[in-house]
Amino acid sequence: MLQGRPVAVLGGVRIPFCRQNTAYSDVGNLGMSVRTLGALVEKFGLHGQQLGEVAMGAVIKHSSDWNLAREATLSSGLSPLTPGITLQRACGTGLDSIITIANKIAVGQIEVGIGGGSDTTSDVPIVYGKALRQRLLAAAAAKSTRDKIAAFKGFSLRELKPDFPGVAEPRTGKSMGDHCEDMAKQWNISRDSQDELAAASHHKLAAAYERGFFEDLVVSFRGVSRDNILRPDTSIEKLATLKPAFDRTSGRGTLTAGNSTPLTDGASACLVASEDWASAHGHEVLCRIRDAHVSAVDFVHGEGLLMAPTVAVSEMLKRNSLALQDFDIYEIHEAFAAQVLCTLRAWESEDYCRTRLDLDAPLGRIDPARINPLGSSLAAGHPFAATGARIVATAAKQLAERGSGRCLVSICTAGGMGVVAILER
Repeated sequence: MLQGRPVAVLGGVRIPFCRQNTAYSDVGNLGMSVRTLGALVEKFGLHGQQLGEVAMGAVIKHSSDWNLAREATLSSGLSPLTPGITLQRACGTGLDSIITIANKIAVGQIEVGIGGGSDTTSDVPIVYGKALRQRLLAAAAAKSTRDKIAAFKGFSLRELKPDFPGVAEPRTGKSMGDHCEDMAKQWNISRDSQDELAAASHHKLAAAYERGFFEDLVVSFRGVSRDNILRPDTSIEKLATLKPAFDRTSGRGTLTAGNSTPLTDGASACLVASEDWASAHGHEVLCRIRDAHVSAVDFVHGEGLLMAPTVAVSEMLKRNSLALQDFDIYEIHEAFAAQVLCTLRAWESEDYCRTRLDLDAPLGRIDPARINPLGSSLAAGHPFAATGARIVATAAKQLAERGSGRCLVSICTAGGMGVVAILER
């Protein structure tokens, strides 16, 4: 890290990401996490070893998953003396989990740990409404049969209607897609440019699979060996036939099911360590985590919900005396094609960089060939808490293949936050 001793990324593993209600519909977060952690243990020969910490996350989880990381660790093959902690920062959870481990290593609290996450939108918690919950709690606390029956006085069948997890922002009532539609309109992001980015993501990810890049990064699970969202044969022409998914009435909607990330199930994890630990255990250092940063925007009062990475990157670059162009690879999470394009346009905007980022000049343009060179979330899918470790593991291996270089990782999240990091070799 920028402060403290160096922190090494040794590699990662994930299961294929799958569209909701398909291959992993009955598995749940624990099952996906156990498979992923177990594969990481196998890959690095960690059977029976006690690590400093396992930090995993999940955004959508049952109350019984109260410490998912610890439970998965106990079934992973690691020593049961390895502690576990479960974290959550929406789509930034996986990267945040890795940062949590990295910070502990940097200050010398631990030598090695695992960061990652899992998410399912197939096995979601479904609960009763507040009225019925209050009745059930009152009945459970009642001392007599009479009082238990009295708790249900005035009961209505309407109270049996379940509450499903919401996807809307509590402060605005709007979904992430609705917010991103507003951003696309504000920044004049065309439908064609979004479809072009989405098609390219599929083609690049498919090419990476074909050349064997993911052979040691993706382990089969439930009979699936590749992300089942991936469409190698998609095209701009095919994507252009899709109807708007969020703004369906104004005639100006540009976000579709094809240029937006689908609801996805999956899990991923990365092994992070001090260089001394890596050397002592014979593991190659793929790259180092130089720095990380988190920022937020005031989306309730008009800022774009998914624009926080523009701020986080600017602040992190300043702290590291780097320019936006000082990177060989840019791994920008593709929540929506429009979100990526808004971010890039904001960094090129003199007005935005001056008034919002307090800069004297625009951060500038990025070489498109360096952005998500192996595809990203539009093609792989986006299990919320699993995306961060997927990106870090993919970036680390790319840097190792290159032999040197620097990668900028950028992830937008619900709640108007951005989690970013610098990886280098």
